[in-house]
Amino acid sequence: MKPIQIVGIVLIVAGVAGLVFGGFSYTKDTTALKIGPMELKVQEQETISIPLVASGAAIAIGAFLVFFGRAKG
Repeated sequence: MKPIQIVGIVLIVAGVAGLVFGGFSYTKDTTALKIGPMELKVQEQETISIPLVASGAAIAIGAFLVFFGRAKG
């Protein structure tokens, strides 16, 4: 399997994951207050949404790379 086909498959999988999950979230630790040696830390949850257009484009480009890599060689 050629590297271009592997990149295409990765893009297809990422696009499908973006369609299924719609985004991902992670926890970020920040320091809210620091007085001398004492600190108050806060955990914030950040959410990143993946647009449907980006997921669809990743699937389309990945499919193109898979088929283009197969037809080329």
